Amino acid sequence: MSERHPSSGMPSWRGTTILSVRKGNQVVIAGDGQVTLGAVTVKANARKVRSLCDGKVLAGFAGATADAFTLFERLESKLEQYPTQLTRACVELAKDWRTDKYLRRLEAMIAVVDSSVSLIVTGNGDVLEPEDGLIGIGSGGSYALSAARALIDIDSVDALQVAKKSMTVAADLCIYTNSNFTIESLTT
Repeated sequence: MSERHPSSGMPSWRGTTILSVRKGNQVVIAGDGQVTLGAVTVKANARKVRSLCDGKVLAGFAGATADAFTLFERLESKLEQYPTQLTRACVELAKDWRTDKYLRRLEAMIAVVDSSVSLIVTGNGDVLEPEDGLIGIGSGGSYALSAARALIDIDSVDALQVAKKSMTVAADLCIYTNSNFTIESLTT
C-alpha cells in the first residue's frame, strides 16, 4: 500500500538520500537520483544536490521537488542579504519558513554546507549543526549516516570516499534510494 499525501489523498512522492561528510580539508554533499510516486520509480536521475553562491555553498534536499526549488531560491536570496554568513542566512530562512503561510506548507528538508559549517534546515524552524560534521536526511539518510560514522575515522579514506561508500550502503538498504549519485564538494 502506498503512502497518501495528507491534503490531496494522492500517492506521496517518496525517496531521497542526502549525505554530507566533512573530513580534513574537504566537505562533500551527495544525493541519490531516485524519485518514487507510491510504489513506482518515476525518475532515476534526479539532481537533488546544488551548488549555490558561485560554488561557495552546497545544498541538498529531501522532500517535494517544487518545494525544494522554492527553498533553494529563498536561501539564495538570504545569502545575498547575508553574504559569507551561512548560519545567519539559514536562520532567517527557517524563520520565514515557519511563519509564512505559503512556505509553512512546504514539505522538504535541506542540508547546507560551506567551507566552515554544515547545517540541517527544517520547516519546523530548526537550524541544526551536527557536532561530527556528518548529515544524513531523507528516507535513506539514517543508513548513509550510520555508514559514514563507521568510516569517518579511517585515515586512508577522504570525505569523497566516505560519501560514495555510505551512499552505496544506503542504496543497497533503502528501496527509495538508488545508486545514481550526484556529488558536489568544496575544499575548506
